[in-house]
Amino acid sequence: MELLELMNRWLMACGLTARGADQLDQFIVFALLLLVAFGMDFICRFILLRVVTALVKRTRVTWDDILLDRSVLVHLSRMVAPLVLSITLPMAFDGVQSVTLTLIGRLCHILILVTFLSFVNSLLKAIYTVYSAQERFRDRPLKGLLQTVQVALWFVGGIVVIALLLDKSPLSLLAGLGASAAVLMLIFKDSIMGVVSGVQLSANDMLKVGDWIAMPKYGADGTVIEVTLNTVKVRNWDNTITTIPPYLLVSDSFQNWRGMTESGGRRVKRSVNIDMNSVRFCTPQMLDKYRRIKLLADYIDQTEQVIKAYNAEQEIDNSVLVNGRRQTNLGVFRAYLSAYLHNLPGVRDDMTLLVRHLQPTDHGIPIELYFFTRTTEWGAYEKIQADVFDHLLAIVPEFDLRVFQSPTGADFNPSLDRRPR
Repeated sequence: MELLELMNRWLMACGLTARGADQLDQFIVFALLLLVAFGMDFICRFILLRVVTALVKRTRVTWDDILLDRSVLVHLSRMVAPLVLSITLPMAFDGVQSVTLTLIGRLCHILILVTFLSFVNSLLKAIYTVYSAQERFRDRPLKGLLQTVQVALWFVGGIVVIALLLDKSPLSLLAGLGASAAVLMLIFKDSIMGVVSGVQLSANDMLKVGDWIAMPKYGADGTVIEVTLNTVKVRNWDNTITTIPPYLLVSDSFQNWRGMTESGGRRVKRSVNIDMNSVRFCTPQMLDKYRRIKLLADYIDQTEQVIKAYNAEQEIDNSVLVNGRRQTNLGVFRAYLSAYLHNLPGVRDDMTLLVRHLQPTDHGIPIELYFFTRTTEWGAYEKIQADVFDHLLAIVPEFDLRVFQSPTGADFNPSLDRRPR
């Protein structure tokens, strides 16, 4: 204070008025406060942060490294300068009424708020990075939740900033916004619907990152790679990207293949048409030929015993083909396919396995194979399915059956038939 009085006397001796001397004093004090504030900022940012960085690099945990990478501590250190000014200005200029000081104080409060929001935002990003890397949270829609919190954070922050500039209560501004809620809902319609849909998708466990979904109406058939506030990104099998608004996944239907993946078995449901003219009763010679197939020996013997017992009970001669029960080549073929599938390593015999007739048509009798593979991986699944039907088509003639197909040129002109003789 003695220094300031001496400076005042010197300035008055130089011809300055008391008001001008006071203004100069205030300017000097403000300059000193700025110097102190930025000095504290320098100490925090360039000294303490370097010490903290050195300590963090020595630790084995990863979350503190992520905090540094996301500049969380940098945003926190930026609050030092405006916070020092906000605290020291009322103390240094106690009783001084100035529009400039009032405006500077408000700007300091706004700067503190903005830096605090930036700190919280970077902290949320760091938390998202930590949890999204963990296996149990990797398939959760964390990004959509992060964006929802970010929107709410900056919306409330914007209201508080406007309230500080206008020197009004934030609650009064929020009450005033209630009148324009309809307009806001129209502007942020997609975001609001995205938030609600994201909550429904997560709460009902309808969709996760990594799920294979099919939505042909919108050209989506592939793996979900990202779930955000406004979009769900699907990488299709041709490597194109389809974006779908989340509310369409709630309001419309889509197919999620996650259940198939979790079950460990993928269904095969395919049929082959057999020419009805090739179906006949088995003769003893045919049965002897079929017995040589290892998978059918026990079946044929057991079935023959049952048939003979039935015919004997009904007093029917086994040689009579019309009234007696006889085996057919198609029935034996179905039994062979069932035994073949049960013994195939790539087929799950603990899940539904059927070889069945479908409704005969003008294209023959469809024999459908309904079973599940032991793998859900696409390439391996297709290989098992192809191997089964390759074998089926090749083995059909061994049972004196023919596969039905529409006539081709070779059927009308035998010279075009290139099959080996």
